[in-house]
Amino acid sequence: MRVSLRDVAERAGVSIKTVSNVVNNYPHVTPAMRARVQAAIDELGYRPNLTARHLRKGRTGIIALAVPELGNPYFAELAGAVIDAAAEHEFTVLLDHTRGEREQEILVSQGFRGGVIDGLILSPLTLEAADLRGRPGEVPLVLLGEREYGLPFDHIAIDNVAAARCAVRHLLGRGRTRIAYLGVRTDSVNQPAHLRLDGWRAELAAAGVPAPDSLVVPVGGWDRDDGARAMAELLDSGVRPDAVFAFNDLIAIGAMRVLHERGLRVPWDVAVVGFDDIAEGRFGAVTLTTVSPDKQAIAKMAVASLLRSLSGRAEPGGRELTAQFALVERESTLGRR
Repeated sequence: MRVSLRDVAERAGVSIKTVSNVVNNYPHVTPAMRARVQAAIDELGYRPNLTARHLRKGRTGIIALAVPELGNPYFAELAGAVIDAAAEHEFTVLLDHTRGEREQEILVSQGFRGGVIDGLILSPLTLEAADLRGRPGEVPLVLLGEREYGLPFDHIAIDNVAAARCAVRHLLGRGRTRIAYLGVRTDSVNQPAHLRLDGWRAELAAAGVPAPDSLVVPVGGWDRDDGARAMAELLDSGVRPDAVFAFNDLIAIGAMRVLHERGLRVPWDVAVVGFDDIAEGRFGAVTLTTVSPDKQAIAKMAVASLLRSLSGRAEPGGRELTAQFALVERESTLGRR
């Protein structure tokens, strides 16, 4: 039988209102009274009815997170962080998998779950700014990721240019001068902003190191097999890099496999840096140096942005919010200077 507020009040010898104040963490309760009520809560095993609490505020208690690919470890790890951040505020997270398809991203962004969710966190790949103009405003929206929209929604990302420059600077510091970039999308109509490629170019230019187009390799996707194909294509073209900076860890891992198959040693012959700091990169035969976005901070900022909108405190023009990153040095770059 479900324990009620009345049961807790009777056990603690207080009013139902006092129990409610403790459960909702209202400040005007004395420490002694709070401890007394909490002891009764613990003894009876009372759990708040979160659904009823949200409904009293005109909410469902559910927010949605829409990502391109749940099979990508970065998005899986980010989803876990969002779920944890939402739980701190007693919200449940509904996951949507868009496959990076524009039609599906439009459908999600236009609020087709509007009667179910209180807010949406969306990490788009192919969505255009025009797709979001005139969007119905009933459900707050927060955008994640590399793309830049200039629209009145909070957008959360790391500084991708600075992160890429940091990765390239590390490779230059290890004595590498022929640094390839793997990760330009071949579907140029629907590709994210090339901020990481811009960072690669900017850091090489600042160091006076050539950045020929022959070192930039396009990919059809961002998975391990895409990285393997890109690395093979580069080597087959006769170009021999002494380092690789990959758009993400999965591409880097695929590239490292091909380097191994071609008899090139990582990091002695070719150093490799990835991006995302997924768990897989920490456990390979050669561990992967990578740019590590603060996923926990991104998740907390995204949830906080939605709550800000739900409470009526959102900025009219939206905000550009930046999370931190760090370069994690591992075996794939620590061969020589």
